[in-house]
This record gives sequence, C-alpha cells and structure tokens, in this order.
Amino acid sequence: MIDVIPVSPGPVFVDTSAYFAAANRRDAGHEPVSALMRELVGGSRRLVTTNFVLAEVHALLLTRLDRRIAARVLAQVDASELMTVERVTAADERRAREIVFGYADKDVSLTDATSFAVMERMSIRQAFTLDRNFAQFGSVMLDPTDRF
Repeated sequence: MIDVIPVSPGPVFVDTSAYFAAANRRDAGHEPVSALMRELVGGSRRLVTTNFVLAEVHALLLTRLDRRIAARVLAQVDASELMTVERVTAADERRAREIVFGYADKDVSLTDATSFAVMERMSIRQAFTLDRNFAQFGSVMLDPTDRF
C-alpha cells in the first residue's frame, strides 16, 4: 500500500520528478505539482534536496527541454531561502549501495538510494515526488495528483 497523506509539519525532501514536472509545462503533472510547490513555499516549509538530485534534474532538463530551463531551475534553487541542498556524504553513498543491493527486486537508482540515505540521516519522512520507489522505501509521499 502506498502511504500518501496531506502536507504536515516538518521538512520535505524534493525529488527529481517533482522538479521536472514543475519545470515542464507539457508534463501531465505540471499543474498539480506546481500548485503543491506554491503551497509548500507559501507555507514557508523547509525543503531539502541533494546535490545528486540537482545534477540529475539539470541533466534531465538539459536533454529533454533546454539549457535555459535547466539553468533557471538551478538559479531558483540557489536563490531560495527555503531550500537546503544537502551534500551526499561518503557514509550516505555506502548506505545507498546497501539499499541498492538490499532491494535487488526493485529498480532503485543510485540517486534515489542516496536520497533515501539522506532522508534517513536527517529524519525526513515526507517526499515531494511522483516516484513510487519513495513509498516502497517507507517515505510518506506528498502526492500532488491526489490533492487537486
């Protein structure tokens, strides 16, 4: 069962899929994702992502959309007072490999696994993502398509 609940207090981890849907006007999730992003920012929620997620987002936007959008998203993250970019540590990478090898029946990317490791380390339970792997790993997903 996927654990999807309303937005509640505490930090929220922002995943690649949320960034991509918010930046891509042609994405089916663009409107609800953008609305939830505005709700989180408007509520002054602490948002957390990683340097690995930002690298993945930038590459995805660069190859699927264009360099101006990719650069704009990076600039917005850099300018945000609510966003914390947490660097993945060597310990996080070791834990991520444990996750990848431990979930051999799932297609968990190294970037997602590092996200899970950072969320564990920082005790973050909520993820703003469209990626169901987060729920499979035990995170509470903030599903924008379930809200609007």
